[in-house]
Amino acid sequence: MPDSAQERTEAPTQRRREEARKAGQVARSTDLTAAVVLLGTFLMLDWFGRRLFGNLLVAMRVCFEDHEAALTDPQQILHLMAKVFRLLIAAAGPFLAVVVALSLLASFLQIGYLITFQNLKPSLNRLNPLTGIKRMFNARSAVQLLMGVLKMTCVAGVAYATLKDRLDVFATAANLPAVAVVGMGAELFFTVSIRLAIVLLVLGIIDFIYQRYRLEKDLRMTKEEVKDEYKRMEGDPKLKSRRRQVQLEMALHRIKSAVPKADVVITNPTELAVAIRYDPNTMNAPRVVAKGADYLARRIREIAVEHRIPIVERKPLARALYYTVEVGQEIPSQFYKAVAEILAYVYELTGKRYASQAAVAAAVN
Repeated sequence: MPDSAQERTEAPTQRRREEARKAGQVARSTDLTAAVVLLGTFLMLDWFGRRLFGNLLVAMRVCFEDHEAALTDPQQILHLMAKVFRLLIAAAGPFLAVVVALSLLASFLQIGYLITFQNLKPSLNRLNPLTGIKRMFNARSAVQLLMGVLKMTCVAGVAYATLKDRLDVFATAANLPAVAVVGMGAELFFTVSIRLAIVLLVLGIIDFIYQRYRLEKDLRMTKEEVKDEYKRMEGDPKLKSRRRQVQLEMALHRIKSAVPKADVVITNPTELAVAIRYDPNTMNAPRVVAKGADYLARRIREIAVEHRIPIVERKPLARALYYTVEVGQEIPSQFYKAVAEILAYVYELTGKRYASQAAVAAAVN
């Protein structure tokens, strides 16, 4: 087979995508998740940081105001530790819950709901040093290295731009009170952190777009794989062709035996054909004994001509009977009048004695 036939030029099928997803092969950027969590964390600290630290200070003060007496009794020590733990959870619990929720939300927005353990299965390829060396020197590693350098450059640039505007303020920090210096340092910390988080968020979005591109490229298939996939999903085309041929032969066999017994064939005139038979001794209403479209319709007309079965062209009636009545079923009541008129006309032509127009109408009413 030529090399060009082995190139992965075809878009992945839906089945290929589903199998890859079940195996844990999805487009996901850990940098984007980390950036969302980082930005959310610093925004939470900026909005609720004072309350959080105030609650922590109150909790520590309440817990250790009588620590000398408490530390002499082991029971008191356990009680004090439990009290500290409860107060810390009450103070920091909501903050930590928001951080965890942001992490889950960032992952869900990227890959949706997915639980798989395929990546936890042991694989000897992961221990193969040649495979590891190949992973180190490929296009994906080069892109990851470039992204790492870009992130470091952006981080350094943002930090430098932020600190550059405040160098004169830090030059006079020695003359400020300690509380003011701490407040100024905290304000600078939050400013730098939020700016860095925004930059990392942008880089994370770029990384996510690249991961989706890489996944789409990795899932591409060769033309032979697409054919094999089609065979697995739809069945072998040769077998399907054979099944259609068998079904056609069975339909032709039924037509050959049923049409000669029909009283009339109603046509579209060339696309559809419906053979109708009525026996007042065994049937409550006229019955469809054969029907067909295109080739089968042509065969029904040919057999009808061979056996001198009348052919009547009624386009709306033929279409309605073909799509609403199955072979072997009696016609519905809404078609009684139209079919009765045709049968009466046919019986008059063929000279059947037991069915005049009035008899047919009485039978189907």
